Amino acid sequence: MGRLTPLQIRNLKEPGRYSDGDGLYLELTGPNKGNWQLRATVNGRRRDIGLGSLALVSLKEARDAAYELRRDIQRGIDPVAERKRRKLEILTFKAAALRVHAEQKASWKNGKHQDQWITTLENYAFPLLGNRLVNDIEGPLIREVLLPIWLTKPETARRVKQRIGVVLDWAYASGMRPTEAPMRSVSRVLPRQPKKDGHFAAMPFEAVPSFMTHLHARLSAPRLALEFLILTATRSGEVRGATWNEVDLEARLWTIPASRMKIGKEHVVPLSAAAIDVLERARQYHAPCSNLLFPGRAVRRPLSDMTLLKILRYAELPYTVHGFRSAFRDWSAEQTSYPGEVAEAALAHTIANKVEAAYRRTNYLDKRRDMMADWATFCANRQPWSGSI
Repeated sequence: MGRLTPLQIRNLKEPGRYSDGDGLYLELTGPNKGNWQLRATVNGRRRDIGLGSLALVSLKEARDAAYELRRDIQRGIDPVAERKRRKLEILTFKAAALRVHAEQKASWKNGKHQDQWITTLENYAFPLLGNRLVNDIEGPLIREVLLPIWLTKPETARRVKQRIGVVLDWAYASGMRPTEAPMRSVSRVLPRQPKKDGHFAAMPFEAVPSFMTHLHARLSAPRLALEFLILTATRSGEVRGATWNEVDLEARLWTIPASRMKIGKEHVVPLSAAAIDVLERARQYHAPCSNLLFPGRAVRRPLSDMTLLKILRYAELPYTVHGFRSAFRDWSAEQTSYPGEVAEAALAHTIANKVEAAYRRTNYLDKRRDMMADWATFCANRQPWSGSI
């Protein structure tokens, strides 16, 4: 039974703390003014939990509220954390995804990845999950999103799955979900995807000279870009985003800034005479308002990766643009005596061995200059083109 009575409370004048027992007390600030508090131990920590003001909460109501809170604590519920959770605005999946995208996109170097990250969720996740609260999304719903594309679009499906997981984990870390994303259990109930070797379809290096004949049959910015890509053994995005201010024609160097490199480090590419010739032929496409080496139809925007791939598809070739890097690597291994680390430096590959990476201080620029000149000579040994143009 409590120590306080309604009459005693009405007669209290002196500010102070008045106990009713079992941790319930009245914090009096003046006559008929004060707040009810419950002092309890929650998960090993002492907590003072407010129950409302004396003007709004009667003694009986305070005792009932204290009793319910003590029961919750015995069940392992933290009343303070539960109150915070109830006050927290629970976002829909769409709103949470947009928040995650806005927070994280600045750390993604690739602008294409920034766009694709949210686009894949818009196309495949938002129709089913977009308007649902993040704390209502569990394994069965995620599986329902992924199942229609899991076997028909395996790579896209894996990306959608990973991005749904990121959004739900963010919601968990923000206090909007009681658990992390259940992606492990989702993976177990999805069918096994067919395995791929993971390699880009690469043109055999022996066929590259013949393909160069095909490229020279017509003059266009996309064909020049692809020729430049082959001669420099660089990535599609690095070539398509290249600008004239990155090129030093006198020193015959192309410096790709770290912000446009996959490894996040500046990469210097020695330019062969053939690569310089490509740039000279590309001058007619120069648009000062964009300064791109190989502008697209809208000169302020780079060529798309698909534009370069179409050159291969129109030639009825089953290869990828990225595969020319593999062709270069195979040529250097089979046709030259250049050390493997020189070829790897030309491809701007990271060094897997962390100890070796820590001690390597050279980028083999002089050796790479000779290597790229030899590669250009090999590519210039043009063979008659037998494919369709």
